[in-house]
Amino acid sequence: MAEEADFSDFVSARSTSLLRVAYLLTRDADLAQDLVQVALAKAWLAWGRLVDDPEAYVRRILYTTYATWWRRRWRTETPTESLPERSEQIDFTDLASNRFVVADALAQLPRRQRAVVVLRYFEDLTELDTARVLGCSVGTVKSQCSKALQRLRVDVSLSAAADGSSGGIVVEG
Repeated sequence: MAEEADFSDFVSARSTSLLRVAYLLTRDADLAQDLVQVALAKAWLAWGRLVDDPEAYVRRILYTTYATWWRRRWRTETPTESLPERSEQIDFTDLASNRFVVADALAQLPRRQRAVVVLRYFEDLTELDTARVLGCSVGTVKSQCSKALQRLRVDVSLSAAADGSSGGIVVEG
């Protein structure tokens, strides 16, 4: 009974943060909700064994589940003869539109680089904590972060958003 209450408290306290991260990874609100639900369901099965840091465990489940979904989806995509047209007429005056620009730029990154950027800069984790969540070395986190920031620096849409908005978007690193 106490285990159920602890899990319920955890879900109440952390689900919004987990959902935000899931959305940044999937770029789809419904998929993000599904991803969080699957991660929490998997965490519930092991909840009684978690003693140290349940949030790190749930985040690890979230990222590994996302990776398996990405691999599975990749195999089911079918090519088309023509690509859909993209509108170049985007208004960058509103901060909300800048969020979409950043989300689009993140979507262009490979999944591992995207995960590193989300953990380091949106979740504000250290390099060591990011490495623990992703199950890799700190050196891998550093190299993936460096490569991701390099790609984001040359992203034309981010440059246009930074030039055309009052708040600006700064890619540091």
